[in-house]
Amino acid sequence: MAVGPGVGVGTARADAESDASVIARSRDEPEAFAALFDRHADAVHRYAARRLGVEVADDLMAETFTTAFQQRHRYDPARGAGADARPWLFGIATNLVSRHRRAEARRFKAMARVPALADHDEPLAERAADRVVALAVRRKLAAALAALPARHRDVLLLVAWGGLGYEEVAQALGIPVGTVRSRLHRARGKLREALGGSDPTSLREVSDHE
Repeated sequence: MAVGPGVGVGTARADAESDASVIARSRDEPEAFAALFDRHADAVHRYAARRLGVEVADDLMAETFTTAFQQRHRYDPARGAGADARPWLFGIATNLVSRHRRAEARRFKAMARVPALADHDEPLAERAADRVVALAVRRKLAAALAALPARHRDVLLLVAWGGLGYEEVAQALGIPVGTVRSRLHRARGKLREALGGSDPTSLREVSDHE
């Protein structure tokens, strides 16, 4: 089944259903899966673009939903967030990002070398609580993100850019919540050190804004 923007939009039934219900129905009605794309494609695309750049984000988003569609029979609503498919989708996307580790590190290193870009027009109050990065320290922070171990960066950016809670990150990565907390604590510590003691969770995000 080809999943794309605009497919399956507008049915009252799909709008009223939980993600888990949509996925369950799609097992017998494959076209129903398009509702999941309509709900979450933009968020997955933003996450991919922030990590790897807009030129890669389209393909990674498409591959995320293709993989999710192929694995929909294995989706277990009893796990973690259950009705909310975001942890599942972001977990797939993060696994795909792992194929581009060197490109991601090069991207952050390049961002650390260039002047700060224009401020983002999205209010901080509208984003999830743990936001990484401000434009004033963009270069230092980009370098610090590049230096983080991949497993710590995944946890940090799922919270900061995916907007997931600790339990949702645990579900996305298939690790215990305690491990999420430990890795996040270490990642934040490294960022604070890079920023001279500033709290990275109060800062704005590194992004291209292309």
